[in-house]
Amino acid sequence: MTVVVDASVVAAAFFQEDHHLSARRILASDNVLHAPDLLVAEVGNVIWKRHGRGEISATEASELLDDVLRLPITYTPATALATPAMAIALRAGRTVYDSLYVALAVSQNTVMYTADQRLVNTLAQSPLAAHVVSIAKLPT
Repeated sequence: MTVVVDASVVAAAFFQEDHHLSARRILASDNVLHAPDLLVAEVGNVIWKRHGRGEISATEASELLDDVLRLPITYTPATALATPAMAIALRAGRTVYDSLYVALAVSQNTVMYTADQRLVNTLAQSPLAAHVVSIAKLPT
């Protein structure tokens, strides 16, 4: 099965955040993983922030980014998703960043896994709800 993963799933898996076991299970599954290329910048920023707070060393930060880049994710350029993402963002009142992932899930006719419960809640009463799954709802 093809699925979209967002940066919150990758961050949860790498930093043992809430629902990290579900996030790791998704990343290690037989699913074909997809994401907008924005994911690398978003997760890179999470790593940078953790370094800035003294939680990880510069060496660990570089190694973590290398690990992220080795994940078997097929990346779609954000430019290819920009127009539908803007439409989703304007309709749903969510950021274009978040909407890029949703637009990719819609274009692939699949689901997007996320740890972003606010996004899930915002889209819960819309037709897009079928494309967004909270990792909090997955069995552990």
